[in-house]
Amino acid sequence: MDDHIPFRAPVDSSATPEAHVGICRKMLDSGLASLNLRLAGYQIEQLLGFIRLIDKWNKAYNLTAIRNKEDMVSLHLLDSLAIIPFVTGRRVIDIGTGAGLPGIPLAICLPDTEFTLLDSNAKKTRFVQQAVLELKLNNVVVCHHRVENYHPETPFNTVITRAFAGLADIVKFTAHLLAKEGVLLAMKGQNPDAELAQLSEQIPAKKTLIPVRVPGIAAERCLIRIEP
Repeated sequence: MDDHIPFRAPVDSSATPEAHVGICRKMLDSGLASLNLRLAGYQIEQLLGFIRLIDKWNKAYNLTAIRNKEDMVSLHLLDSLAIIPFVTGRRVIDIGTGAGLPGIPLAICLPDTEFTLLDSNAKKTRFVQQAVLELKLNNVVVCHHRVENYHPETPFNTVITRAFAGLADIVKFTAHLLAKEGVLLAMKGQNPDAELAQLSEQIPAKKTLIPVRVPGIAAERCLIRIEP
């Protein structure tokens, strides 16, 4: 997913850390209201805590091109949470999770769902594991694997990818992970017409393009729902 910086009011560079936290909290509260998501206070604290962890470890672990915590609220938290209505089933896997996106924000908001966060980058999975421990997320398992070499005993109801690969490759690499009635959710920026056309030629599957509106982001977003 492109780290496109949305327009927002300038933040005073001399503002105290407490002021930045307050701005992030207001942006998150507003975004959650726009997404019709009601969260408990502890979940909001976990989301804000996740942003602080990314900011703390970003230089050492090269987690994201986004350096501003206020932008992380829209580009990371709200962008991840915008797909919640389409996540189904008890078992969910986030392929190529990177810094834990969208897996950790989703796991915070869906505590009764089991999440597996998978990535082939050891440095990033170390960060994600640390975040899971510090945020006390009991519903998350972190796996350092290449997706084609990962063969769980139990398949997943929902497979999610974000900025992972082209649609045809996503379907090819993740097909073995899906339960019989499972769905694949591919988070994309602009409408991937060429990728959809290529996928239709190569793989017979039911495909649904779902426009996604993310609060605070003007750039186009969409979700491709694939039912192989």
